[in-house]
Amino acid sequence: MTSNQKNRSELNANTLAKEFVWLHKVMTFRFAKYFGADTPYKRLSEIKAPVLTRDNSVYAQLVKRHKLSIEERIVILLALAPHLSPQLLDMFFTKNETYGRGFTEFGGVKGNQHSGFLPTGETAAFVIAGTDINKRFEVMSIFDESYILRTKNIISLERSKSTEPILSGILNISKDYLSFCTTGEDYVPPFNSEFPAQKITTKLEWEDLIVEPFVLDEVEEILKWLDFRHQIMDEWGLQKFLKPGYRALFYGPPGTGKTLTVSLLGKSSKREVYRVDLSKIVSKYIGETEKNLANIFDQAENKEWILFFDEADAIFGKRTNTQDAKDRYANQEIAYLLQRMEDFPGLLILATNLKSNMDEAFARRFQSMIYFPQPSHNLRLKLWKNTFNKFEFDDDVELKDIAKNYELTGGTIINILSYVSLRAAEKGSKTISKKDIIQGIRKEFRKEGKTI
Repeated sequence: MTSNQKNRSELNANTLAKEFVWLHKVMTFRFAKYFGADTPYKRLSEIKAPVLTRDNSVYAQLVKRHKLSIEERIVILLALAPHLSPQLLDMFFTKNETYGRGFTEFGGVKGNQHSGFLPTGETAAFVIAGTDINKRFEVMSIFDESYILRTKNIISLERSKSTEPILSGILNISKDYLSFCTTGEDYVPPFNSEFPAQKITTKLEWEDLIVEPFVLDEVEEILKWLDFRHQIMDEWGLQKFLKPGYRALFYGPPGTGKTLTVSLLGKSSKREVYRVDLSKIVSKYIGETEKNLANIFDQAENKEWILFFDEADAIFGKRTNTQDAKDRYANQEIAYLLQRMEDFPGLLILATNLKSNMDEAFARRFQSMIYFPQPSHNLRLKLWKNTFNKFEFDDDVELKDIAKNYELTGGTIINILSYVSLRAAEKGSKTISKKDIIQGIRKEFRKEGKTI
């Protein structure tokens, strides 16, 4: 842990310790009022929350940035408590002696492995409103999808069945904000079946991207959108006319720079890039594909991630005629994905080897469609020189001839570099022979069923 990380963590710990003391006072007051016991307070608002004006913790910044109300702070603290101060909630295990069970109005559930009390929306309603039905209406509105705790993906109510009361859902703080409010760090979701997307980065720079000038010109438009989108949409008020986000299609043969371009867009704009594994998204189980997609979009919407769907024709390909239930659900999944694409406020890039594989209806949804062609002779020569700039060559190596005679992409040339560098290391020399280069080319051709 770096000193900055330790400092952020300590600031959060100090602030949350004070917040939990306040929450305990609030809960003690509510219990006293409910059971008719003595309390020094007449109403909840008299219990003053800690002042966060000069507090620099990430938690305090969250409260101040979103101008969270006292009620919203209580909801967040209740969601944090099982993770950070579970004993604080033990008072909710109070037993109703009349019925020999817990109090319904307290809400909450007991976890499968967690032995403590897991608060629900009902718990928050009890703490904030008690038996005041009008006040409960206000609490219910906090969990509405249009309110800040939901739009920013801070809090959710996890219900096992849609027929259960709305507030019966477990009060869940997102992994992102749990991380922010504890370590102060961004949460990086692990790649798995529930989150089939992987963060990609690059050590290369724009000068390492060797493509035709017209490609760079079109990519520049995307960079400009990343720079000016807030001005265009928010300051100029064009969100009334323009859909949120920017959608681009990259198409062309494999190895021509599509993935590198996406990585460089993220690097230069200081945004994280997540490549979506479509093979793990598409499920044979009805509804699972939409669930997998929703998880990715929900995570990405408030983080300014760049989403990259590689080999996109696997799911965005030409839609089938509806002949059976399978076709109907496949088209339903595509329709769902298109809607999430159009609502996504950030940069979303699809890549495919063949544009002809894509449904024409999708084309209208892209602000730009950029073709990454097979590199020309001059570009191939530049690729060879740039890729092998750490090596010397035998006298019989003529890169001009190699670039002219073998139509290779940048990705393929990098594969040849890998092979040739191993051969050089084996020989103990950084001088590359023509024989090894040709052998590396031959290996790549064999992958495609070609011969030299």
